[in-house]
Amino acid sequence: MAAKKSTGLGKGLGALLSEPSLIVHELNAEPMIRDRSPLIGEISISQIEVNPFQPRSYFNEEALSDLAKSIQVQGIIQPITVRKLSENKYQLISGERRLQASKIAGLEQIPAYIRIADDQQMLEMALIENIQRENLNAIEIALSYQRLLSECDLKQEQLGDRVGKNRSTVTNYLRLLKLPPDIQIGLRDNLLSMGHARSLIVIDDIVLQLEVFQKILSEGLSVRKTESIVRSLVNNKSSNPVKAAVMTPEIEKVQRQLSSHFGTMIKIKSKNNAKGEISIPFTSVNELNRILDLLEI
Repeated sequence: MAAKKSTGLGKGLGALLSEPSLIVHELNAEPMIRDRSPLIGEISISQIEVNPFQPRSYFNEEALSDLAKSIQVQGIIQPITVRKLSENKYQLISGERRLQASKIAGLEQIPAYIRIADDQQMLEMALIENIQRENLNAIEIALSYQRLLSECDLKQEQLGDRVGKNRSTVTNYLRLLKLPPDIQIGLRDNLLSMGHARSLIVIDDIVLQLEVFQKILSEGLSVRKTESIVRSLVNNKSSNPVKAAVMTPEIEKVQRQLSSHFGTMIKIKSKNNAKGEISIPFTSVNELNRILDLLEI
């Protein structure tokens, strides 16, 4: 049995790992119901199955290679966590990167916490470990929060306790999922910050949201400048040329639907609901190609 080491676990995952429902197994032993403290066992890497609930499917190969080199020199600093399925068969709960890097490093055994966990606990622990990564973007965090709420049947207060965040922080992330797809993609790809996105949430019109979003991208607006523009729009909606135009509720609804579908600000000009034109703006060749793909042209 390897020496017990500090895990450096975040509040959320650490709390889960100490729950009575996740009792530690010693290797080839019955559940230790009286002793709930984590124990580390050295197990064969070949006996470990991947986690079917792993929230992330892509791992940077260069980063994995760097981690493998570190493991060759320093060893595994933080053990992985597995659940025992049967004799000499385990399933990964958390530590996918460490497991993959250990394989690259040529290790045959790896230190692991061996636990009892059902499928829901597996998903919850994997999601929480995923959230605690430093390189997650705001949309990835928001989606993980949403999965914890819906698939693990948690309330927002419980979720906050699990991830070590207050309820308002959790709510702010979840609100990002109400933004149009293009803005979510922009946030995911770091084209704008969470501060920009939180400003856009205040706008209750998708067309206006996308208009300001395009302005952020084309002019490189700061968060403060974006907030100023949004305040101006909210306080004086007539300052927006799209809203100033007179259109029927039906045409306005179609305009919102098209804007959401194409992820850009669509403008409809109509005369007596009989004649008119539809304008689809784009800011780059890539965006034009994306729109053409949606039109299947």
